[in-house]
Amino acid sequence: MDPLIFQFNQLDHHHQQPPIDQILSLPIVLSDRILHAVDDTKSYKLECADVGKHVDRLSQKLRSAVRFANSTPSFYERPFRRIFTDVAKTLNRALILVRKCRRRSIFRRFVTIVGVADFRKLFSQLDASIGDVTWLLSVFDVDGESGGIADGGGIVLSLPPIASNDPILSWIWSYIASLHLCALNVKIEAAHELSSLSRDNDRNKKMIIEEGGVSPLLKLLKEKSSPEAQIAASMALFNLANDQNNTQVIVNEHGIPIIVQVFRNPQILVQIEVAKLIARMAEHDSVSQEGFARENVIGTLVSLLSFDMLIDDDLGKTNKFLKKGIRSIVEINTQVERSSITCCDYSNKRGKKEPQDLIIEFKTNCSGALWMLARGSIANSRKITESKGLLYLAKLIENGNGELQVNCLMTIVEITAAAEYNPDLRRSAFKTNSPSAKAIVDQLLRLITESDNPVIKIPAIKAIGHLARTFPSRQTRVIGPLVKQLSHKNLTVGTESVIALCKFTCEENFLHAEHSKTIVEFKGLPPLMNLLRGSERIQYHALVLVCYLAMHDGINEPFEQRRILTALEGAENSVACRYSELRELVAHAIHHLKILS
Repeated sequence: MDPLIFQFNQLDHHHQQPPIDQILSLPIVLSDRILHAVDDTKSYKLECADVGKHVDRLSQKLRSAVRFANSTPSFYERPFRRIFTDVAKTLNRALILVRKCRRRSIFRRFVTIVGVADFRKLFSQLDASIGDVTWLLSVFDVDGESGGIADGGGIVLSLPPIASNDPILSWIWSYIASLHLCALNVKIEAAHELSSLSRDNDRNKKMIIEEGGVSPLLKLLKEKSSPEAQIAASMALFNLANDQNNTQVIVNEHGIPIIVQVFRNPQILVQIEVAKLIARMAEHDSVSQEGFARENVIGTLVSLLSFDMLIDDDLGKTNKFLKKGIRSIVEINTQVERSSITCCDYSNKRGKKEPQDLIIEFKTNCSGALWMLARGSIANSRKITESKGLLYLAKLIENGNGELQVNCLMTIVEITAAAEYNPDLRRSAFKTNSPSAKAIVDQLLRLITESDNPVIKIPAIKAIGHLARTFPSRQTRVIGPLVKQLSHKNLTVGTESVIALCKFTCEENFLHAEHSKTIVEFKGLPPLMNLLRGSERIQYHALVLVCYLAMHDGINEPFEQRRILTALEGAENSVACRYSELRELVAHAIHHLKILS
């Protein structure tokens, strides 16, 4: 096989792209062959000569573009690859057509059919190729005449023929090329434009990533001399990282160490945007969660969330432990990570001069990042508890409101959910005599009792449910607020309370019998019976709790026993029959009640 044909066939091999040198050289080799073939033509000589003129003009532009690429240390390859590949395909068609015009035998003349229409189509394709390469030269200002990117000019937005049906592609190429080669102010503008495009739709995000936009954005993010550049890059990367695949591209470009390093920058506006980026990446990708944890970003977040707690003079008994905890985290961070403490120290200094609303926004985004890092991760939840994070989260829940309070509360929900199924974490973080555990429980019970907002109340109920195995039988103060919520006008609140109480009374809870008696003593049966008339979901969970109470000798009054027995017998033929595990549980409870009676 002709080596040139082999190279050309490689252009359509999508799994492994040819080296850029091969991409750049192939069209020039093809153009030289066409010019030689034109001299040998016997038919359509005028048309072939015109082809030669087009190809010669195209060849000169190609050579200029190649000289630029070879003289630029890190030029932006993507538009070169795409355009040179398309040009090579057009030149290959031209070479085949010109070769058909060489008269070698009567048979070849007979089987080779070439018409004027073939040349018209080829001229159109060659003109498009010339237009595409001309666009490349103008955007990168290869000749130093147009004030383009390579000449230090601004972003060049024009439309090459290759992007005539998709103008966004040429814009993306121009913006990314500007990130590679332009002055800093133009790079910032380009990052903002890419951010705007990525907000529009997922297709734009995909194109920006496929065309190599992540790497130069990460490089811009490292621009220590310009917080504005770091903010622009953070915002663009945030908008791109909207799913697992896009997030993994950032990870694969070694973005996590860069992001964490920038996050420790003492510029609060930069930290706000980078915290959003950390949260977004951790939300969509477990690999990112692990990567950020390895870089100890959790310790940094905890330090930043706690920076102004040292200057609070009005702390109660629980908050004295907070002061002790903050000193501990400072000592830990001094040993483990000096850069994190530097950031924390700077934050302490700036706490008195930064506007309060900016501090709240800063803490809100830090807490949001901590939430996403904890979500579904036992390892990260443990890191938070080991960093004394529970103490600071309790304080922020106590004094915060709005999104900041919700983020901290949801972080606690994730940590308690991890502790529910991990005995080691449960024992280490939520020991009965632990000041941090006591502070968290106090705040959760306060929210359950005092808050009228289901957005706050429901997570607090869930967290208490996750901790059900940590409470001793004598700590009845936890059961009472949950029982009270069974009568809440918001049915979701009532349902979540039922689910939480089920975790106190299930067989897996060693103290299920004692907790069952406590629920009955707090008059939990009447509102629970009312919930049996609710939706199927409410009925399901209410039936489970009723069965647990009945089976654990929690119901002593004969009247209540008869009432529960009647309800269970009715449920056995309705909602319970649709769930095998519930049907079995109801049957056991009915059998137990009949024995008692």
